[in-house]
Amino acid sequence: MENARLLNAIIETAIDGIITIDQRGIIESLNPAALKLFGYDIEEVVGQNIKVLMPEPDKGAHDGYIQHYQHTGEKHIIGTGREVRGLRKDGSTFPFRLAVSEVQYEERKIYTGFIHDLSKEKEAEERLMEYAAELEGLVDERTKSLRKTVVALKEAKEEVSISLEKEKELNQLKSRFVSMASHEFRTPLSSVQLSASLIEKYALPFDNKHIEKHVGKIKNAVGNLTNILNDFLSLERLEAGRVEPTFAAFDLVKLSEEVTEEMQMIAKQDQNIIYQHTGLESMVNLDQNLLRNCMINLIGNAIKYSGEHTFIEFNTEITADRCLVTIRDNGIGIPDADQVQLFQPFFRAHNTGNIPGTGLGLNIVLRYATLMNGELDFESKINSGTTFTLSFNK
Repeated sequence: MENARLLNAIIETAIDGIITIDQRGIIESLNPAALKLFGYDIEEVVGQNIKVLMPEPDKGAHDGYIQHYQHTGEKHIIGTGREVRGLRKDGSTFPFRLAVSEVQYEERKIYTGFIHDLSKEKEAEERLMEYAAELEGLVDERTKSLRKTVVALKEAKEEVSISLEKEKELNQLKSRFVSMASHEFRTPLSSVQLSASLIEKYALPFDNKHIEKHVGKIKNAVGNLTNILNDFLSLERLEAGRVEPTFAAFDLVKLSEEVTEEMQMIAKQDQNIIYQHTGLESMVNLDQNLLRNCMINLIGNAIKYSGEHTFIEFNTEITADRCLVTIRDNGIGIPDADQVQLFQPFFRAHNTGNIPGTGLGLNIVLRYATLMNGELDFESKINSGTTFTLSFNK
């Protein structure tokens, strides 16, 4: 008796549904879990054929299953488990896993069905399938988008390659033109310069003061054009990567004195270039030609942007680890707003007015200094002058 009560308690509290039927398929009992799954009260189903809980096609075939088993002994469901659908009282269906066992009880056979509701699992599977389909759709869209992107990138790459090739051709054409034009201009300029010198010589002594004035203008114009051509040639060689520094030891003081003497000849009236060296050493290991061009360019700017009757300070210094070249003037200075772009090619400060120039000189000096692993710094105040400093490691 105690075992029967225990068994009944287990059945009544089981999570899965338990149904028993007789050999004719008539329902004899349902536990609370089974009643809840199908939505019936116990009085509504006990004595009914189990088909009342089945949708088609299982409903129409169930009696045949039982008869076939009883006559042949061939098990269709008994002893095995499978997924089927149940029919609720409200007409809705739900999936469940059914396991049927045959029990010999009081000289008769009964069949017990164990029902495990699969609704939540199926819903989860459906959600997973929906997510998978959605993800597959997204992957397809992304794949199509990536394919389009790859095609666009290939097209862009081809366009860029064509553009680069055209740009390369244009740069080569530009380089050839600049080189040719510069060399071709030099010959007539040299002739003009020579003719101006001869006119000056043959006109001596000057009977007409206008001769000296205009000969001077011719020489200045030729000098300006020559400087412009030199700047363009230097820029062209830099752009083409044809400028490579040649490091060698030389006397910095000697070079600076030669540059001072050369630049003093083109200085304005009563402009004086004062050179001074600091340090016991005078030998450095740099590219002498590049450094000379830097000095000439910076001193030339100091002459150009300073007035007559002024001093230009030209200093060199060799310390234990550095070589410094400083050019200081008291000219028009560089406006603060222009200082950021000062080293850009073709840029000229807004206060230069009619003073001739290409805007290439400082860019060239900076690039020469960089080629020698050096730096170019400056300080400037409007109407108070400018100081440029080249610094190199020893």
